[in-house]
Amino acid sequence: MRRITGIVTAALLLGMTGCAAAPEPASGALPAVTGHMELSYASQFSVDYCEGGYAVIRIGTEDTFLLVPEDAAIPDGAEEMTVLQQPLTHLYVAASSAMDLFDAAGGLDAVEMTSTAPESWALPAVQEALASGQMSYIGKYSAPDYEQLTASGCGLAVESTMIYHSPEVREKIETLGIPVLTERSSYESHPLGRMEWMKLYGLLLGREAEAQATFAERTSRFETLEIPDIPEEERPTAAFFSVNSNGSVTIRKPGDYVSQMIALAGGRYCFTAEDLSVEENALSTMNIQMEAFYDAARDADYLIYNSTIEGDLDDLDALLSKSSIFADFRAVKEDHVWCTGQNLFQQTTGAAEMIADLNCIFNGQAEDADALTFLHRLR
Repeated sequence: MRRITGIVTAALLLGMTGCAAAPEPASGALPAVTGHMELSYASQFSVDYCEGGYAVIRIGTEDTFLLVPEDAAIPDGAEEMTVLQQPLTHLYVAASSAMDLFDAAGGLDAVEMTSTAPESWALPAVQEALASGQMSYIGKYSAPDYEQLTASGCGLAVESTMIYHSPEVREKIETLGIPVLTERSSYESHPLGRMEWMKLYGLLLGREAEAQATFAERTSRFETLEIPDIPEEERPTAAFFSVNSNGSVTIRKPGDYVSQMIALAGGRYCFTAEDLSVEENALSTMNIQMEAFYDAARDADYLIYNSTIEGDLDDLDALLSKSSIFADFRAVKEDHVWCTGQNLFQQTTGAAEMIADLNCIFNGQAEDADALTFLHRLR
């Protein structure tokens, strides 16, 4: 893995002192920084704009990239960075959550390969691209078709952090001369931070203005939500879950981004770290027994069934068929049971709309089904 050195960092910061204009870079030197990408929520990447259309991109604390405009020279001092020369085409996107962000940035046509099988996609635009042959499935992220990667002229591989479990795959792809960008949107502390990665992908593809406009449009509804000013303990409570074939229940871990969306919508996640023995791993979900779920969620104001794991539910009887114990839940008795659409987690750009949907049901304003994007009531 290549890292930016202290010398290169100093060179990049020449244009950042507030004292005087930075001198013109010497021939072949790294261009001076002229500004920074403004980010409202994301913290896992940053972008420094540089003279001549260059940009320095930092992801996490380890990976640094130099974005080089089309036909521009690669400057001296870039040896410690991963160079991305525009135009970036024939992309391989193994991070399924990033696909919707490329689409939002107007760049889905640049993506030609995926590591998610066609039958696992719920995004219409991706389904169409796979059906038409514009995009191809080239095997799991841990065993991609290297020959196809090479033959396609792949300009960039976008991996999720799952690639950390298969470092030899990243090394092999880089050996083929293909730069690898490991996106860390799942590490964002704010749910809308994940969405904001569309700005980065827009920058890479020369469509930053489109990505910026899309982000502003997609977050506008969230930014105008009305959240009652009441103590947290008085907020409506919600359980977000699914029932497994063995009768256990899968829930999101307390503090994960789904529980944060519930809080941002004016609700309160009914599970807390104090109530559960939270498993120490990288997963955002955990399994608990039905008895433990009953104890924690029987008095929850709202039950929200996660259809992305075990499939969609059409009505309340479908939930009760999984366990008759649900008939004793307060939310079932009060007609406050909802189910997500199966595209929720692949549609990364829907975070703001999901928060708005939750806000709608918490405020009792969800009788009009057309007002909701990702939730439908179970009756």
